[in-house]
Amino acid sequence: MKFVDEAIITIRSGDGGRGCTSFRRERYIERGGPDGGDGGDGGDVILKIDESKRTLFDYRRQKLLLAKNGEGGKGKQKHGKNGSHFTILLPPGTIVSNADTNEIIIDLTDTADEYIVAQGGMGGRGNKRFASSTNRAPRHSQPGIPGIELKLKLELKLLADVGLVGLPNAGKSTLISHMSAARPKIADYPFTTLTPILGMVEPNFGEPFAVADIPGLIEGAHEGTGLGISFLKHIERTGILVHLIDSFQIDPDFPLKAFNLINNELSKYSQTLAQKTQIVVLNKTDLPDTKEKIEAFKNALKDIQVLTLSAITGEGVKELINLLATKLSKS
Repeated sequence: MKFVDEAIITIRSGDGGRGCTSFRRERYIERGGPDGGDGGDGGDVILKIDESKRTLFDYRRQKLLLAKNGEGGKGKQKHGKNGSHFTILLPPGTIVSNADTNEIIIDLTDTADEYIVAQGGMGGRGNKRFASSTNRAPRHSQPGIPGIELKLKLELKLLADVGLVGLPNAGKSTLISHMSAARPKIADYPFTTLTPILGMVEPNFGEPFAVADIPGLIEGAHEGTGLGISFLKHIERTGILVHLIDSFQIDPDFPLKAFNLINNELSKYSQTLAQKTQIVVLNKTDLPDTKEKIEAFKNALKDIQVLTLSAITGEGVKELINLLATKLSKS
């Protein structure tokens, strides 16, 4: 299924049903009095998390979502049927805002979240309600209250414990395929991964955790260059960043070039991102002539732990998984 992280929809709650103006009409009973029932309440529009959903693709096609109107009241004091609610099922991590004002309405992160975004209109009262000692035969009833119409912006941010970041072709897709059951497209050209990939990792100890393969970042990403900020936002929810670097591409004269470029983009986009726990990993150690480059990198980045692995052969992947499991268990 295509990954869609934004959608605009219009929702409307149900109108309240009209109250009934009616009088009791039975044989042998004169002046039976008013017996008009109340109208039913309109249905609500409800937002709810569905863990089985991973995209907002459905809402690219469904532009207008309506709850049912309440039915009108009837004679013999019969209450109109309430309108059915309309529940919008959204993937975890969806931010819902008013599309006209950009005001955030709710951030759906907890699977127990259920939120009435538009309440249905109240049903009107029937003429029975207006009977009094001075007006025993009221001939008026109330119309129902109209429902609420809103234009909503839905924006999905991935919920993951770990985010893989790095330049295009750093090997993130290969690494996540070894860490989890995720099977992203893998090829030797930039931007193979065009959508964030989410995989579940089951370590030898501790709880399973989610890893997000974030599409490759390049210089200027914070301004939208390349795949841009449309994917930087997905990193905001991650607890730990794994910064993957292609060891074969390291220039011994400028060993931290790729490392500094990515961190510069993260800090320009958000200081919160720049301050996240980060594990530096040098990939592609299976390739020739990488030993000298790795040493140059480690010497330049003193005082920071650097892991090495080969995502292709799997060497060092278990050690990374164990380190992540340990850090997440302490967070």
